[in-house]
Amino acid sequence: MAINNILMDYLHYLKVERGLSENTINSYGIDLKLFLEYLRENEIPSFKQVNKEVIVNYMQSEKNNNKANSSILRSVSSLRKFFQYLAQEKIIEKDPMLLIDTPKKKQHLPQVLTKEEVEKLLRSPNTGQVLGLRDRAMLELMYATGLRISEIINLKLEDLHLTMGTLQTLGKGHKERIVPVGDEAIKWVNRYLEEARPKLLKQKRSNYLFLNFHGNNLTRQGVWKNLKAEVRKAGIQKNITPHTLRHSFATHILENGADLRIVQELLGHSNISTTQIYTHIQDKRLTSVYDRCFQKIEKSKEE
Repeated sequence: MAINNILMDYLHYLKVERGLSENTINSYGIDLKLFLEYLRENEIPSFKQVNKEVIVNYMQSEKNNNKANSSILRSVSSLRKFFQYLAQEKIIEKDPMLLIDTPKKKQHLPQVLTKEEVEKLLRSPNTGQVLGLRDRAMLELMYATGLRISEIINLKLEDLHLTMGTLQTLGKGHKERIVPVGDEAIKWVNRYLEEARPKLLKQKRSNYLFLNFHGNNLTRQGVWKNLKAEVRKAGIQKNITPHTLRHSFATHILENGADLRIVQELLGHSNISTTQIYTHIQDKRLTSVYDRCFQKIEKSKEE
């Protein structure tokens, strides 16, 4: 069976039997087509001839082509699942990926905004205009709650419990969580609901909180585009994404005394290890508290 046909069967299996999304299937397809290209270039005609050495050489070629560590990690994951399928379907006798260790993921500290930069960004939208008021409310809510972009665009009116100072959201793995909302964000969301949203809605009906100019719910691309425009207006030079506001939220509440477990709950991380990228902030705060206490002890000794 030609290797191309096997790949097509695998992608069909992911769609029909595994029920994966188009984006996920496309991602697997891109990774595996690159691997097939490597096999052709090295005259390896069959998956049966792929062994540990072939996989290691392929990973090295990816590094030599200056592929990002995250891309190589994703490629290894795609190959692992693909060869599991080949072994399951008896297309190969031995799974070469069982002999391959997954490269360690580099821990990059997320870029964050300073509190002054957050203030600049929040003040950037022209709240005298309908879209500006919507963007101010949205940015205030993103920073006040640390919601993911997917959670923001899928927020519905019934998810808001502003009189109680909370909202509910459905995060990764369809896990629901309750998130507190600060007074400033509540103020701007209420203004948006009263003054801007009815004008965006026009004659339509929608349960989504944030709408575009046509009265439809905002898309990920729409949020990105609007955020980039406000970042430019605010004169902020950093490369800001919607996730930057999430990281800034987590960083600032840690700096103000929250612990990692609270941040884990607020961000909706299923595992504390995901939240531990912020431990440098907590360590810095502990050092600061220790220094202040130690100085007081030394001062009292002198007295």
